[in-house]
This record gives sequence, structure tokens and C-alpha cells, in this order.
Amino acid sequence: MELRQLEHFVALAEHASFTKAAERLNLVQSALSVSIKKLEKDLGAALFERTSRGVRLTQAGEALLPSAHRVLREVEAARDEVAAVRGVLRGRLRIGMMQSLALIDAGTLFAAFHREHPGVVIEPRPAPGGALTLARQVRDGDLDLAFAWVPEVWAQGLRVAELAREPIGLAAPADRRLPEGPEGEVRIADLDGEAFVDFPEGWGARALTDQAFREAGVRRRIAVEVADIMTCAELVRAGFGVAVVPRSHVRRARGLAWRPVAGLPPWGVSLVAPSGRRLTSAAAAFADLVCTTFGVTLSP
Repeated sequence: MELRQLEHFVALAEHASFTKAAERLNLVQSALSVSIKKLEKDLGAALFERTSRGVRLTQAGEALLPSAHRVLREVEAARDEVAAVRGVLRGRLRIGMMQSLALIDAGTLFAAFHREHPGVVIEPRPAPGGALTLARQVRDGDLDLAFAWVPEVWAQGLRVAELAREPIGLAAPADRRLPEGPEGEVRIADLDGEAFVDFPEGWGARALTDQAFREAGVRRRIAVEVADIMTCAELVRAGFGVAVVPRSHVRRARGLAWRPVAGLPPWGVSLVAPSGRRLTSAAAAFADLVCTTFGVTLSP
């Protein structure tokens, strides 16, 4: 088994197409096909099922994929460490990005890091599955770091540095009258029976809200789930329901009112790193830049 064969295998698994994988690898399709066949012969098992619509992993291929990813990551890390000894930072920085980063200026951080380390390729990666997906990807090694808000229950196997926080509150149409407590806050108990527009399970704001309503003994009726902040705001404006969201999510939205909700914990942005493995030189340098900028440290 050769390293390049594993690279070819992973590329084909990701693209599910010999044509697209060959383009990514700068190979002709026939060379890619020969490489995959040699790997299958060496392992004594078919790794892909060929169909008229493309290729898909067999059970043996599914079993190989995590190990192939791990080997390639370790080889890349070894190359980067040798380069770092020579005083040259190179490689990739794979950083997960939650959908809303209004509380921090990620672009300025990336630009400052690039000026200092132009040999590192920065790969921001969104996570449609929300903070839970980002936490799992950092823990599993699919991401080096992430900007996410990770509730404590999800933080096992992670190191976290809080960068910024803000209150969570209730978004509703601007002409909608909302019940208010003596301090001008909406009480969770007053929201019993309301229809909610909410984010899917796995989003940090959703996890905090679910927990707060459970502890208050109030059931929520979720009318629709959307994995997009702007769509959530549009549905609330149209009267589809109310939404429990961080203040920054509606700051630029027209036609919406936002009120604080008593009993809801804050939400924010943290830098998330793995605790079970050493950071690559690029990831360590970026984490140091972020922590220095915000005057924080990663948790032990």
C-alpha cells in the first residue's frame, strides 16, 4: 500500500466520481483507475461499487476511509512539523465556522495570520449541522480548530476559550405585543403555547433554549426548523412564529422586535480546540494569535 494510493482513494470517496477525483488530483482517469485497482488487489477487497451513475463505497471502503484520513493527516502533520523546525510555517489550517460570527471579526484575524504565515492555506469550513457538528469534527480530527459556541455538555474532549458573549432573547414582528415582566423582560412561562421558528437540534442556541424551557417546565411548539439565520428572520417577520435568538441575529433585520427573556443563559463565540491530541504548528500559531487578541487562554 502506497501513500499516493490512499490519497487517490480518499479523493474518489469524497467526489464519488472518477472524473471529478481525477481533476482534483491532476491525473488522467485511467491512471486513477489503475491506482485504485492496485490498492483493492493489495487489500484483497473491492473498495468501490461501480455504477452507471458513479461510484460508491463498499462496506470494505467504508471501513478503510477513517484510517485513510487519519494516515494522511498524520503524514501532513509530520511534514508541517519538519518545516516548522526550519522556521517555515506551512500546511493547512482547517477551521470550522458557525453561521453567525457577528461578535468577532474573523476576517481581520485571518488576514493578520496570513500576513505572518503566508505559507499556510486557511480553509474556513461551515457546518450546516451547527455547533454540535463542529465540536465533533474538532474532536475527531476533521477540523483543527473551530469558532463555535459549545455548551458544557458538548465540551468533553475539547479545550475552549470564550471570545465574546451576548444575551439570547425573543424575536417577533415589530407590531406584535409581547408579554413583559416587571423588568421589561419576557418570562419563559408567558411563552407557553407560542409557535416557534427554531434552528435544528445541534445548534448551540437551540441547545441552550431547549434546556432553559425544560428547566422551567414549559413546552415549546416548534412550527418549523430552519438552518439559516436569514430565513429564520424572514419567517418570524411573516408571522410564522416567534424565535429565541441571540441579539446579533436580528440586529440588521427589518421589521423585527427583540426582547430579553428572563432565565435564558448567554450565547457567544468561542475558539474550540481538541484536548486529546497535539495541535499542528499552524493551528497552534493561529490559536495563539486569537487568544492574544482577545486576552484569553484555552481551557486545560
